[in-house]
Amino acid sequence: MTDVTVIGLGPMGATMAETFLKAGHDVAVWNRTASRAEPLVAKGARLAATPVGPSELLVVSQIGYQAMYDSFGDLRLDGKVVVNLSSGTPEELRAAARWVAGRGGVLITGGIMVPPPGIGQPGAYTFYSGPKEALDRHAETLKALSEVHHMGADEGLAMLFYQAQLLIFWSSLTSYMHAVALLGTAGVKPSEFVPYAQETFTGLGGDGPMGFAKILAEEIEAGVYPGELNSLHMQAVGLGHAVHALQDAGLESTVPGALRALFERADAEGRGQEGLGTVIESIRKP
Repeated sequence: MTDVTVIGLGPMGATMAETFLKAGHDVAVWNRTASRAEPLVAKGARLAATPVGPSELLVVSQIGYQAMYDSFGDLRLDGKVVVNLSSGTPEELRAAARWVAGRGGVLITGGIMVPPPGIGQPGAYTFYSGPKEALDRHAETLKALSEVHHMGADEGLAMLFYQAQLLIFWSSLTSYMHAVALLGTAGVKPSEFVPYAQETFTGLGGDGPMGFAKILAEEIEAGVYPGELNSLHMQAVGLGHAVHALQDAGLESTVPGALRALFERADAEGRGQEGLGTVIESIRKP
């Protein structure tokens, strides 16, 4: 039997199929536009006649869960383990698990935390959720793509972890672009700023005095946000200065302005003398 069928051959899916092939797996491929399969067939993959390919393991990489519904249509999934690495909301994924179960299959949801060039490379990992027994049965095959991290039985958990990571990714890099644009108004090249940005990114994830990922996790779990040395009110004032600097330079400031509004709201709610972590209370109660 074929080890794995890959459904969806965009940049992610095509790279996954090629990575499975390089790892020595027997691979079938299917795509709604069949011509996309030709380069992979030339490398040794088999073209599946339908998306319910000739293997127990079906790995789906499409733009969203509606694409999976459209691709499978009325086909049965009896005995199949569908590993869907497409994006969606946690509730969409839970509904999809019920949909797959209604057709005789088992859904494992996933969020792969690398772009296509990182698939199969050291450090790559994927959040999975759903029935652990089904995932364990195919973990060795899936390890060709990345490390396998099972987050729990709830099919929505993989996407929660995936989106939590992407929120950090998008907001951090957008802030970095604001910083580079601001410095650029004074003729500073982005490459000149890189060492300082790297130090900040590394420090935030570390254990030192700038290790706010860990510091905030501890404060949020305790529900206590010490602000004696660095109050939220002070942070809100400083953020206001940064927003004004962007505006004075003629730069876009919508996102930093929204962040300032969030800080100012927490301050106005009477928590200005607490630390930065108190902002999560405003996030939890919009």
